[in-house]
Amino acid sequence: MTRVEELLRRGVKIAAPASVEIGDEVDPGRIAAGVAIHAGGKVFGATTSIGPGCVLGREAPTTVEDCQLGEKVELKGGSFSGAVFLDGAAMGSGAQVRPGTILEEGAEMAHTVGLKQTIFFPFVVGGSLINFCDALMSGGKSRKVHSEIGSSFIHFNYTPHGDKATASLIGDVPRGVMLDRDPIFLGGQGGVVGPVRIEFGTVQAAGLVSRKDVLQPNQLVVPGMPHAGVFPYGTGYRSVARVVRNCAIYIGNVAALQVWYQQVRRPLLEKTPHGAAAGEGALKQLAAVRKERVKRLGDVMERIAKEDRSALGADLRAEHEKLCAGWPAARERLAAAGDVECAEKAAFLAAWTAAKEESYLARVQGLSAEAKAAGTAWLQKIVDEAGSPA
Repeated sequence: MTRVEELLRRGVKIAAPASVEIGDEVDPGRIAAGVAIHAGGKVFGATTSIGPGCVLGREAPTTVEDCQLGEKVELKGGSFSGAVFLDGAAMGSGAQVRPGTILEEGAEMAHTVGLKQTIFFPFVVGGSLINFCDALMSGGKSRKVHSEIGSSFIHFNYTPHGDKATASLIGDVPRGVMLDRDPIFLGGQGGVVGPVRIEFGTVQAAGLVSRKDVLQPNQLVVPGMPHAGVFPYGTGYRSVARVVRNCAIYIGNVAALQVWYQQVRRPLLEKTPHGAAAGEGALKQLAAVRKERVKRLGDVMERIAKEDRSALGADLRAEHEKLCAGWPAARERLAAAGDVECAEKAAFLAAWTAAKEESYLARVQGLSAEAKAAGTAWLQKIVDEAGSPA
């Protein structure tokens, strides 16, 4: 019996079986009855798990490899590898989604979108023709009050120096997981040059590219245009203190999200086989994201350590020397960052376990303001203890 025949026998809906390819390594038991795989579908990977109500390839051929899908996920067309999609997440056709990507409940992107090492919290919505690799975005309170990325938006994540220490934190983890913050709006046909940090409630005007942090909430940002002209350009690094600081804060937020999945999300996810697989997949991807971010930051520090500083001004030379001297200890802190024991953690977990709501979204939204404040304080301590060399 072929894998396609096994899936049909288990109740998977495959209208054109001859056009569908299922890898021999795929475990049919990890694909739920009622899943719909349209013509041209390909499913690979021993770790692939697809929950009830998911639909693959309704608009265009779809390839899924080593991904974990919750319930009622729609991947309408494209290539999806090493990613996690929680309940109700959706991607339009023409997508290319690569490892390190997590779309939480109800997060949606339209057609022709590229994601890699991208984490979207619940309700985040993006338009079409977007490239948004190496970023975490939160904000929003519901499907109607959600963070938004306009069409034709780019997160610029590669520098002229050839490095990618550029991950951007749009919102954050300690407050964002509580699903009660003002949404963030990034106007279409624009971009941000990573690594930036953007506060909740930010509205970035359409058609412009932001290169600076927005650290005050509820701001309308109209980025200025760089001066036109042709200027001398050297290959050496200038000031990198902000870059290093933002990278370290990003890694601390990923560490906090790992703890959140381990101690808060896991018990709910493990109530179903596909949920457990999604939880396991999310933790795997978060670990990979964190490892990659530490590596990318380390690459920059290595280049700075080897540079000729004779042409640098005294202030810039002192900055680079200080960063290099502090990097070994900072790297150890970033690699080891994790849970912290504190009164806020105990208070939050007591409120969380006492809650009766079965769904993750309902339980978070039903928490008291006091419980949410305690949870945020706990997670922020994880971020803070990760520290920064800058």
